[in-house]
Amino acid sequence: MGPVSFTGKNILLTFDVEDWFQVENFKSYIDYSSWPSQELRVGRNTHELLNLLDDFQTPVQATFFILGWVAERRPDLVREIHSRGHEVASHGYAHQLCYELTEDELRQDLITSKKLLEDIVGHAVSGYRAPSFSISDEALSLVRDAGYLYDSSYNSYEGHGRYGSCTLPKTRSPDPPLYSISSSFHEIPVSNLRIGRKLIPWGGGGYFRLLPGLVHQVGVKHILRKSGCYTFYMHPWEIDPEQPRVKEAKASYQFRHYVNLKGAKAKLKNFVRCNRKHRFLTCRDFVLSQKG
Repeated sequence: MGPVSFTGKNILLTFDVEDWFQVENFKSYIDYSSWPSQELRVGRNTHELLNLLDDFQTPVQATFFILGWVAERRPDLVREIHSRGHEVASHGYAHQLCYELTEDELRQDLITSKKLLEDIVGHAVSGYRAPSFSISDEALSLVRDAGYLYDSSYNSYEGHGRYGSCTLPKTRSPDPPLYSISSSFHEIPVSNLRIGRKLIPWGGGGYFRLLPGLVHQVGVKHILRKSGCYTFYMHPWEIDPEQPRVKEAKASYQFRHYVNLKGAKAKLKNFVRCNRKHRFLTCRDFVLSQKG
């Protein structure tokens, strides 16, 4: 395979590092107090993702938004993510939705999770993503005040009941890949597909697992042509078809969590392969490249 001639397009691969029992859909069935006794599978799954990204001759960098709870138990995993050239960022401490925390609780969560990760890798943590994209104007202000360079919690798709919303600067383009809230703080929204007035979820997660790979790639090409950048998200548990089943969860939650887990890893690898002519940047590097 010969050298790749890069285009001016960027792809931001992001991974929310949490385990199968920490997801919002299972919160009613798996109490937080039981987390220490659950089977921890996030290390093995994250290693598989790291190895997948290393399989390509051209650099594929990604951003890993890591739960503080996971980081405390697997600091070696955090250090390995960093040592392999990827960005370590914060996903909060215990996957609590921002709008369910008081202002003081959220402020402490943002500061504590940031410092925890920084102490592990010895490097500044620049980014934050709210669990389940549960952002708000108040939360965004707290993220900025906690010293982060950027937030990546805004998902413009309104058909999901848990996603938050926030007021962002008006732009000429309806779906820019980056909002500059100030000279020192920015928002990187998850990418969605806009066709006319219709907005379709296209950023990753369960939507990625549901979509046929070729269909997904057509949408990605459209987004790249429009904005020059595609921001994708996934979780390590999404490549783990052998994970324990939460059979007491309601059927819709089980479907959303378990659909097409078996083929997700191969689909992710093919997605990266199909887009290797584009630059795979960390979120931090993307922000800095746009500022420059």
